[in-house]
Amino acid sequence: MAANLPLSSRRRRSLFLLLALILILTLTLTSLLSSPRSPSSNLSSLTSSSSPPCGCLASDLTNGHWSNATTPRQPLYGATCPFHRNAWNCLRNGRAHMDAINSWSWVPDRCAGDPVPRIDPVRFLKAMRGKKIGFVGDSLNENFLTALLCVLWSGDETARKWKRKGAWRGGYFPKFDLIVGYHRAVLLANYTWMPVEKLDQYPKDEIKGIYRVDVDVAADDWNRITKFYDVLIFNTGHWWGPDKFPKEKPLVFFREGKPINPPLGIHDGLNVVISSMVSYIEKEVPGKTLKLWRTQSPRHFFGGEWDQNGSCLFNEPLKEHELDSWFDSKNKGINREAREVNEIIREAILGTSIELFNLTHLSEFRADAHPGIWLGKKDAVSVWGQDCLHWCLPGLPDTWVDLLTARILNVFGR
Repeated sequence: MAANLPLSSRRRRSLFLLLALILILTLTLTSLLSSPRSPSSNLSSLTSSSSPPCGCLASDLTNGHWSNATTPRQPLYGATCPFHRNAWNCLRNGRAHMDAINSWSWVPDRCAGDPVPRIDPVRFLKAMRGKKIGFVGDSLNENFLTALLCVLWSGDETARKWKRKGAWRGGYFPKFDLIVGYHRAVLLANYTWMPVEKLDQYPKDEIKGIYRVDVDVAADDWNRITKFYDVLIFNTGHWWGPDKFPKEKPLVFFREGKPINPPLGIHDGLNVVISSMVSYIEKEVPGKTLKLWRTQSPRHFFGGEWDQNGSCLFNEPLKEHELDSWFDSKNKGINREAREVNEIIREAILGTSIELFNLTHLSEFRADAHPGIWLGKKDAVSVWGQDCLHWCLPGLPDTWVDLLTARILNVFGR
């Protein structure tokens, strides 16, 4: 049909199409130029929004390095925090080099050279208004909890101590209706002392009694709070050794009320208990609850165990190339148990809704950050030795708090 049109009509039609195309291009260009955001800024926004905040990913804990090149950040709390535990209050106890301990920042590889952002306590309290955060485990989780309580106290100094629901200790932040609690359950499973006088099958001249561990029963300290908290952080591992349970007071493992035969050694018992507790958590803790399993906090005893004059009087973090000599199990060092326990944890939670919160690697460097000989009591070192297990506050656990709260905010909203 078009081929049969007169030449003038075809010219007019071509001109009309050309003008229409010019008008469309003009309107499009005007719209882009008048927009408050340019195409490049839109692309930048898309990239930024699709990249999770620094510190909230699992890889941010395991891939990075310590740096004191940036301007040191002052701790958010001091010696007067009401939630302090005496032995960890290194400022009050006069621990040397506290400024140096707190001058180091953890820099994840993916964060373009920037350290993990420090928590904004008020922003976090607002975001978590009306919620509850629970820690379950041994004293290293209590060490972690204490840091979180003191950091949050700096954002709400009306906070008061809280010990309900069977909690060993905790805090309530009334301005934001936030609860943070700690339930002491050092093995996670239920265990009870049975003196040898009540035991028929054990020679009375060899042991003083046994600790019965029911591998399939969660400890009373936390088995009634599985639906109470919005966030739960679990750990166990530091009590699973001969210093806590010597041969004259061994752990004996039971399942369904009967001794497990053949009897389990302490390492195999740990494996069974962790697997059993993971199954219990999967069954009893709601799916909406953020469930984290904190890996082992490494020890830094040098020259011997805690009761053999082991020491940790270091002035700076370890170097990367030194870590394996301290912690690799092949080297049979006295601090190797952290990585060994972590392998059991990883295998147990694989394929579950429990997320690994791996603080081990970044903490392995920090031989400089323990209380050491500054324990707050005159005779503490002569009785207990140096503390190369727990951490000074303020100190390394404040970085744990930065990473934990970044993970929580990424789940519950920024």
